Amino acid sequence: MRRDDVILDPRTSVWRVTRATEDALRSPRPDDPNGDVLVAALGDEDPAGARPALDVLGLDVDEVLATHEPEGTTGTVTTVLLPPGAHAVRRVLLVGVGDWSETSWRVAGAAVGRATRGCGAVVHAVGEAAGAAGLTAYVEGVVLGSWASPRWTRQGVVAGAEPADTAVVTGTTAAEVVARAVTRARAQLVARGLAVTPSNTKTPAWVAGQARTAARRSGVEVRVWDERALRRDGFGGILAVGQGSASPPRLVRLDHEPVRVTSETPRVVLVGKGITFDTGGLQVKPVDGMVGMKTDMSGAAIVLAVLAACRDLDVPVRVTGLLALAENALGGGSYRPGDVVRHYGGRTVEIRNTDAEGRIVLADALAYAESHLDPDWLVDVATLTGAARIALGRVAAPVFSTDEDLRDALVASGATTGETLWPMPLPDTYRRALDSDVADLTHIAPDVGGGAVTAALFLREFVGDRRWAHLDIAGTGRSDVDAGIAAKGATGFGTRLLLRWLEEMA
Repeated sequence: MRRDDVILDPRTSVWRVTRATEDALRSPRPDDPNGDVLVAALGDEDPAGARPALDVLGLDVDEVLATHEPEGTTGTVTTVLLPPGAHAVRRVLLVGVGDWSETSWRVAGAAVGRATRGCGAVVHAVGEAAGAAGLTAYVEGVVLGSWASPRWTRQGVVAGAEPADTAVVTGTTAAEVVARAVTRARAQLVARGLAVTPSNTKTPAWVAGQARTAARRSGVEVRVWDERALRRDGFGGILAVGQGSASPPRLVRLDHEPVRVTSETPRVVLVGKGITFDTGGLQVKPVDGMVGMKTDMSGAAIVLAVLAACRDLDVPVRVTGLLALAENALGGGSYRPGDVVRHYGGRTVEIRNTDAEGRIVLADALAYAESHLDPDWLVDVATLTGAARIALGRVAAPVFSTDEDLRDALVASGATTGETLWPMPLPDTYRRALDSDVADLTHIAPDVGGGAVTAALFLREFVGDRRWAHLDIAGTGRSDVDAGIAAKGATGFGTRLLLRWLEEMA
């Protein structure tokens, strides 16, 4: 299997819907040891909620409940084995959906996704109980839960897990709801795959190549700046961070235009931090802090995945994605504390910490967007500060914004997709801490504290009067465990959130 097939084309089940559960069970495969699987849902207060699905199989619900004692607790899966040939399926999975909320449906879906890896066909008898919102959450959960990180082996790059071949949702005709949910979740898998690719493969040039491939497949326009073009056009921040590496930096621009585009169609610009590996530069990280740094380009991976999904979701606005790509390496050419960097547009920055490189590359891309693209909304996403992780942990990401409506819309989209954003302030009181004696400003303010806040204040300097938001996913962009909708490693947090926000701009 080629690398692109695993990273840019993560395999998902072939999904369809049907009103009648019986229709989905007419083609049993008794010779398949994994067999067909029927999934039914139970709630905390409704232990017999799976009755309609079990009735189709001729199973006595009370007997099943008494024998197997399934729980309705969210994400709990109880397996009921059936004798070969006696029924159209080999296994029944009773999954707990707790209070039937969207969050519970999402967690239940992820549990089912893990439990059905490698299966032939899975019949999800959940459509009537879930409703449109619950069904969306459930399907996204199944797709995300069925994925595990690719592996790099002697046979080449192989998928870490195989989802079921086919998936049928019964009790509904909401085919478009299911298709959109699969598309959003699959985009998040693309972001994960890019972020977990080892950095000896994932150079800035490699990511740019993946962007070209994704653009060709999805009808997106693409432009790439190599190191010569970056120097010619004045992208001093990206060049400074990347100059210590044997792998030169890149800037990638991706453009989606809707089918019915006019001169009045709004433009959204998404900017992603793309540090393909972060040693910390001359102010080198400790070993434990460096091990996971292949995921430090998660922001760029998310932006690439979002742009690649825009056509399939018929996003109604113009969307431009900017990937600011560099490796922050340690070498004879590394930028130094005390250097003065001239960013795109001319603003100068005094470097005080080479391990605060993400905001340096973002500043160039934001300045380019502000001056050249005339965005109606400008959003950046980045694994930017340890302070964000310390403040909010792994379950919520801070969002900073110059516009309350933009901030609230992103928070609302995150509430819908289960990607929690927490509004944070941009206090002007802290701005003076970014003043420099030798340049227009500096990029860190260690004496103030609030590292995530001062990083956002620095970025604000490069967006002019635009409606801008900054998502710091340093905590939520990585997971230490394989649980819920997250897989160990990169999470792709923010992908579905941004897509839902863009879809709702009609």
